[in-house]
Amino acid sequence: MELFYAHKVDGGFAYLDAEESAHCVRVLRHRVGDEISVIDGSGSLMHCVLSDDSPKEAAARVVSQKGGWGAHPYYLRMAVCPTKNIDRYEWFVEKSVELGVDEIVPVIGEHSERRTLRLDRLQRIAVSAAKQSLKGAVPVIAEPLSVAEFVRGEAGGLPLPDGSGEIRLIAYCSDDVVPRGSIMDALAEALPSAAEKRLVRAPEKGARYQHSPAVETLAHASAGASRVTVLIGPEGDFSQEEVRAALDAGFIPVHLGPSRLRTETAALTAVQAVYLTLGLHTGAYDSASVSGSHLADCKSLAENKS
Repeated sequence: MELFYAHKVDGGFAYLDAEESAHCVRVLRHRVGDEISVIDGSGSLMHCVLSDDSPKEAAARVVSQKGGWGAHPYYLRMAVCPTKNIDRYEWFVEKSVELGVDEIVPVIGEHSERRTLRLDRLQRIAVSAAKQSLKGAVPVIAEPLSVAEFVRGEAGGLPLPDGSGEIRLIAYCSDDVVPRGSIMDALAEALPSAAEKRLVRAPEKGARYQHSPAVETLAHASAGASRVTVLIGPEGDFSQEEVRAALDAGFIPVHLGPSRLRTETAALTAVQAVYLTLGLHTGAYDSASVSGSHLADCKSLAENKS
């Protein structure tokens, strides 16, 4: 499926920037009158007809629009320290967008070795990943700020969310400050509304997290959509002072399993934990509707091979 990203939608027309226009017109050779599919970056998929095939700023008339396209039933903010090797951070941005993330906040820790980023490049990577993974929304890439500023809510117009549906997590490498729990257990225990909807099952004391076999639709889940913020440190981990400041701000200390993970791997593991906890139970993946036909197809394939 060919998808284009509109940097502006105005007056019933979607406008492509120079890079998207060149790809549409010069590479794929679309011309005036061709039908194209465009995302607006805010969650909508638009069916359009190309009205101006300029390779510098193509324009397309919006024929129909579908909101919430490729959406997930939660709001996820990832605050992640940049890695010394910028390629690793760019890899995290790409893969986290594919799974589902709403904001990425680069935070600078006391032990961070990298303190500058090209936000324009990260935003282009996010756009490409959103198109590849069939999502109408492109996450916000925020301006960098210190860990201390972030935990105080000084996020440059992106304050930490408030409300009963919110959970704040900080993942770090030791129990020196306070003991940590599993991120999966923390998600299940801190989101009772999701547990009540059987999106997750809160574990019994001493038991491990288990997925609920229940199938939920996006509409069901979005009524109590949860907000999750996860804070991930640099290669040298957070300082003890940063951890204490985060705990004072309401962050829950968690671990991501027994392995020692690189920053970008830890960040993506956290995104995946939220995705597997809350993201699979959507209308886009309804196991009740596909399981029967899938099993029938597998049975037919097996019989043909035999």
